[in-house]
Amino acid sequence: MPKFIDVHDGFVGVTKAQLIQAHHADLAIEGEEGVHFERAWLDPGTGKVATGPSKDAVQRVHEKAGHPAAEIYEVPVEIS
Repeated sequence: MPKFIDVHDGFVGVTKAQLIQAHHADLAIEGEEGVHFERAWLDPGTGKVATGPSKDAVQRVHEKAGHPAAEIYEVPVEIS
């Protein structure tokens, strides 16, 4: 299954608790689009947030939750 990472702008100064709240808003409706957000990353200094898994569906979920992504990229290579 392909994975995507999406980048949000405008989260400057957001706290961990606020990121959790935004991520939970996505989780509450992700099933409507058949996606699952595994993680969310935040850099409060730049206001960048990233999450994952299907370009169009991810954007629809974020738009419904009130924080559309500025950029979405497929991640074809993953290692652990």
